[in-house]
Amino acid sequence: MLVLVAMSSALMAMRFAIHGREVAVPKLVGMSLQQAESAAHAAGLMLSVQNRFYSSEIAEGKVLSQVPLPGEKVRSGWVVRVAQSLGPQNTTIPDLVGQSPRAAEINVRRRGLEVGSVAVTEVRDANSEEILAQSPAANATVFVSPRISVLIAAPSVPQQYVMPSFIGKKLSEVSAQLEEAGFKLGEVSDLPVAAVSPEAGDPPKPASIGAPAIVVKQNPAPGQKVSAGATISFQIAH
Repeated sequence: MLVLVAMSSALMAMRFAIHGREVAVPKLVGMSLQQAESAAHAAGLMLSVQNRFYSSEIAEGKVLSQVPLPGEKVRSGWVVRVAQSLGPQNTTIPDLVGQSPRAAEINVRRRGLEVGSVAVTEVRDANSEEILAQSPAANATVFVSPRISVLIAAPSVPQQYVMPSFIGKKLSEVSAQLEEAGFKLGEVSDLPVAAVSPEAGDPPKPASIGAPAIVVKQNPAPGQKVSAGATISFQIAH
């Protein structure tokens, strides 16, 4: 019996302790941010401005909405999130489509607006990093937020190829294939004679007069990925 009484007393004490740390959220809507911050601190709460919206009912600079709502019980030290009023809507949404992100940001901030979310997508034949769409649309007359979200074309990525093997082929044929495929012929050097001698210590063999140049080494190596227009270098032997 004494144990039950002790447990009941402990639970009651804990309950009173918990509720003793609860406070009622004051009404902040309609106050200036300074007034709202003072009221929140007086109640043992914190204040955080989360958003800004246009409003024809609440004057510019005052609290437009709050979470938690007035009268709700919360723990002491709780953060009350509020939205600030920008007053009546009196600006025009600019047309950002076709602009670069940097030019659009300057255009938006000059009108007292903000760049909202930015999405990127790959679109064929679209200019790299060009704005393709926006929300709200240009010249929109009904919008509540000063933020303009945009969709941007992804940066162009050079087309990739897998380097084929040209080893053992004639340099003249390789050069024609490279030109036809849009690649560039880079440095062509002769492989050192010692590297192609049949045995170490043998005298160097002179190149045969009129013998075709044969590719014995290439850079990039076969199997590597290269971009369109890459430069390919070779070592040759006769």
